[in-house]
Amino acid sequence: MAKTEKEKMLAGEFYEGSGKELSDRWHLAKKLMKEYYLADSSDRDLLDSILDRLIGSRGKNVWISAPIYVDYGENIHIGNDCEINMNCTFLDCNKITIGDNTGIGPNVQIYAVSHPVKPGERLSHNEENNGFPSFWKTYSAPVTIGSNVWIGGGAIVLAGVTIGDGSTVAAGSVVTKDVPPNCLVAGNPAKVIKYFD
Repeated sequence: MAKTEKEKMLAGEFYEGSGKELSDRWHLAKKLMKEYYLADSSDRDLLDSILDRLIGSRGKNVWISAPIYVDYGENIHIGNDCEINMNCTFLDCNKITIGDNTGIGPNVQIYAVSHPVKPGERLSHNEENNGFPSFWKTYSAPVTIGSNVWIGGGAIVLAGVTIGDGSTVAAGSVVTKDVPPNCLVAGNPAKVIKYFD
């Protein structure tokens, strides 16, 4: 039996984002993001009920400041005692996993998705896009962020990256490859600046 576009997406294969299952969830996620943004920030019960529909899973004591931007939301899994500051973007075309006691600064972008680098390989020629324009060819890879991690404001984490437990990503860094545990990385591309004792 042929794989669905969602199954291809989660397997890291090229997929069409215009398939009905994916486009329906994408639109639902946009609706829920808007509800979350408009909700009273002191109404924890309402915020939690929206997150229960938007995010794949989360532990206890998770705080996400609005606005948050996601592709699907359901592929995001957050541990206990985490804080995500405002204006973060999670392109969760594959699983984004965040460990316990992790903080994510404002304007952080986590991309579990990418496109071919060569221009001639990007354009998709699928004629049946359910009313959408032709998309670029797209593939995904999971992003894993360990426990006790701090990702500083404005950092970007690319598809397929794992950030080890206890590490810090300096503000504005672009993380293009795995980060070892217990270190500070900074720059574009991010490099290890020092290890923690």
